[in-house]
Amino acid sequence: MENVQIQPVSITELALLREIGIATFTETFGPHNAKAQMDRYVATSFALDKMKAELENPESLFFFIKIGTSVAGYLKLNWGAAQTEAETSQALEIERIYVLADFHGKKLGQLLLEKAREVALEKKAPYIWLGVWEKNQRALRFYEKNGFEPFDKHTFILGDDVQTDIMMKQILS
Repeated sequence: MENVQIQPVSITELALLREIGIATFTETFGPHNAKAQMDRYVATSFALDKMKAELENPESLFFFIKIGTSVAGYLKLNWGAAQTEAETSQALEIERIYVLADFHGKKLGQLLLEKAREVALEKKAPYIWLGVWEKNQRALRFYEKNGFEPFDKHTFILGDDVQTDIMMKQILS
């Protein structure tokens, strides 16, 4: 494969992280949701001050995946109090794995998942977990193929549209 690198995102790359975040989220969910709901979600979840706080949180990590000099996607990990579900405090959450559509089919999601496992093992987390929209069959198949199993559900609010995420986890040995 071409020159692929996974690198931590620095605070000086905040604007680029926001740009990639909006692009990948919109590509992934825009075709399946109302524009007004998408716009509302993007405006709040990808606001610069919110993203800056997330990037500076000591219990979160962001990584860019690059091919050559092009950013192809990113990974966001949370542990401790930064996780979106309190009962998972000993685990590591994969909050976001997103790859731009132009880079699909290059196994970049797999590489980002492997990076998440590596960080989880470094932190001695007993398992990694994530939430996947119940209608995102492509992502559900990807995680199942990689040994994740459903264990619960939680609510995800897109704008003011209440959606259901399937929570999945993988026990680490």
